Amino acid sequence: MTLSFQFGTVGSPLGTPKKPGGSVGAIEFSKSIGLHTLELGWVQSVRVTEVTCAAIKARAQEHGVALSIHAPYFINLNGLAEEWPKSRKRLMDAAIYGNLAGATDIIFHPGSYFGSDPAEVLQIAIPRLRGCAEELRKAGNPVTLRPETMGKSAMLGSFEDTLAMSKAIEGVEPCLDFAHLHARPGDGSMNTYDEWCALLKTYQKALGKKALKRLHIHLSGIEYGPKGEKNHLPLAESDLKLNFLFKALKDFGCAGRILCESPIMEEDALNMKKAWMKVSKEKE
Repeated sequence: MTLSFQFGTVGSPLGTPKKPGGSVGAIEFSKSIGLHTLELGWVQSVRVTEVTCAAIKARAQEHGVALSIHAPYFINLNGLAEEWPKSRKRLMDAAIYGNLAGATDIIFHPGSYFGSDPAEVLQIAIPRLRGCAEELRKAGNPVTLRPETMGKSAMLGSFEDTLAMSKAIEGVEPCLDFAHLHARPGDGSMNTYDEWCALLKTYQKALGKKALKRLHIHLSGIEYGPKGEKNHLPLAESDLKLNFLFKALKDFGCAGRILCESPIMEEDALNMKKAWMKVSKEKE
């Protein structure tokens, strides 16, 4: 029996050896410690060659490690008209080279409201993102573009924002960062079984039951204040109630990938895997 969720890290695990190093080394090391998915952190820029992408893809297939890409941070669907082409290129480069490297999902931060009303911002963001998705489909690129739920209330990327983008555009689905979802309200809410169930119910209603089988989740402990996220923490140092979240995911029949963003990356990824096996009663 395989687990409903594959577990891994966002970025190369801390223990990745110097040789072979890089993404190839991270894939091999992840598999060796029992992690079966990896999100490559192309967060500054996309600087890979087609040859490197081919090597990454081959190694991931050989080891059975599922790949995703975290696109550069400097993407803003609500950027000024003169800034948008640069943002767009960053997202498209991540999608094009990510696909060549065998990644199926491209995660990105959607941007900022700049003080505007979220509904107005979505009227700018959705057509821009639709243009990206349509261009990828025309080129035969099957990657899923995943706007991430963001941890600060000033950022484009509330749960509702990501659902609105996903409902409007084929080939777009959220990246659910549950630490961010907990931190964003700033008051300690979004941390109970009932709250997670309500969120998953809304997700299922918006995107369909099958979408719950291909969730892409970011997870860590988190420190927050009234305006939301401050920084990521190890699970044990945080107030995030992991068991409540996992029970909700189990009860809704969810599946997919859970990528750890804790400072003690692979250690907490393996802690999450153990916790999931305990809650779900699944065995590898």
